[in-house]
Amino acid sequence: MAVIRRALISVSEKSGIVEFARGLSRFGVALVSTGGTAKLLAEGGLDTAEVADYTGFPEMLDGRVKTLHPKVHAGILARRDIPEHVKSLKSAAIPAIDLVVVNLYPFGATVARPECTLPEAVENIDIGGPAMVRSAAKNYEHVAVVTDPADYEAVLKEMAAANGAIGAETRFRLAQKAFAHTAAYDGAIANYLTALDAAGGRMRFPRRLNLQFELVQPLRYGENPHQEAAFYRDPRPARGALATYRQRQGKELSYNNISDSDAAWECVKGFTQPACVIVKHANPCGAALGATAGEAYRNAYATDPTSAFGGVIAFNRELDGRTAEALVQQFVEVVIAPALDAEAARVLAQKASIRILEVALAPGENDTELRRVGGGLLVQTPDAVTVGPGELKLVTRARPTEAQISDLLFAWRVAKFVKSNAIVFCGDGRTLGVGAGQMSRVDSARIAAIKAENAGLALRGSVVASDAFFPFRDGVDVVAQAGAVAVIQPGGSLRDEEVIAAADERGIAMVFTGYRHFRH
Repeated sequence: MAVIRRALISVSEKSGIVEFARGLSRFGVALVSTGGTAKLLAEGGLDTAEVADYTGFPEMLDGRVKTLHPKVHAGILARRDIPEHVKSLKSAAIPAIDLVVVNLYPFGATVARPECTLPEAVENIDIGGPAMVRSAAKNYEHVAVVTDPADYEAVLKEMAAANGAIGAETRFRLAQKAFAHTAAYDGAIANYLTALDAAGGRMRFPRRLNLQFELVQPLRYGENPHQEAAFYRDPRPARGALATYRQRQGKELSYNNISDSDAAWECVKGFTQPACVIVKHANPCGAALGATAGEAYRNAYATDPTSAFGGVIAFNRELDGRTAEALVQQFVEVVIAPALDAEAARVLAQKASIRILEVALAPGENDTELRRVGGGLLVQTPDAVTVGPGELKLVTRARPTEAQISDLLFAWRVAKFVKSNAIVFCGDGRTLGVGAGQMSRVDSARIAAIKAENAGLALRGSVVASDAFFPFRDGVDVVAQAGAVAVIQPGGSLRDEEVIAAADERGIAMVFTGYRHFRH
């Protein structure tokens, strides 16, 4: 155990710091602080030595140099188990510093502002803070370092239980966190600076990309039992992202559970009406809107009951007991919803094997999408484009009705989450047949029609979405023959005229979006 007798406190994020320092004082800890932190602690009635007074050397260069002093770093770095170190401190009259409480200038928040200039960014590069954090973390066997306000309460509780000391296990954990903190900080600086061009303009992607993710949990295995896997979370996940889930019940999530859950949640949260999306093997096998979550579920499930077996089911509304009663009648791997009412929680608890995830329904997407390839990484911005009725380009003689336009836009949104080549038949705010992941678009069209037939769903009067253009007229012929009366697609094929002519020949309406939704 390392008894804490002196603490150096210098924080940019000041939430909770006065209360923490007050707690340290109750154990007789001498406080040393800097600038704004020292002033705040003094205003809180705490006896605090300002660093300039402590070192006997005034701050200089507009505060750029204040903690970069032997009395600070020798006091942190000295090993108490090496007599020569102890003797050196004593001969130089340097007290040991046992606790360093530091978090860094808000560089990330500063450069996130569009109006941020390079000089402003540079001034927010902390020098003394990372030096103190790294010194304390390096000497974790004798010094504790706290970089996260979330650790204040636990540190005080441990000190209370150990007569003012902090144990070796906690010091090592805090050191791990500290090095991750400085690594993320330096990574953010490198990302920013290497994304500047010669004229100082900001590029979308840095020349050197640094990433930081936190381990949520090791997984039982990866996509297959012989593969090892783990789930990591972005330290600052987008609002409403799957990684912010709270698991209400059920077994530990698997690699495939998380992957499929992400696809289902990203699709369902984009609808404003009550909606349900069922995903199996990364593809929506059913999606529907409804007056209630239960109605949406029934229609989504009816699209493809066979594929829905063992799937992931996502809702964008609170789950009610009646819908839960229907859910427990089938084999479900994961259910996702913004919330569960008391009756739904009671009903689903009867099937303890079902994993229940609560995720806040909030707008927001990841800044980038990442995919590992051999020896490299593919990085892209998310496919966040949306299309409204007024942006559709009519290219055929036949004109879709308002109801058909609504269904076309619904089908288009679903197709965005179906593996390419994607064909989605829809009608009355629900999917009727989904063809996914084929090497040929016409085969996806055939499969979608077969799926509808197998489920006993009629396609006469339906609409169709294609995630990319039809390269030949054969795909249009297949969907028209199946009963479709309107098609939505990006356009842009060399054979667009041939495809449009086929639609006119068949008497169906066709609209172009100008955007494609490949998903691999």
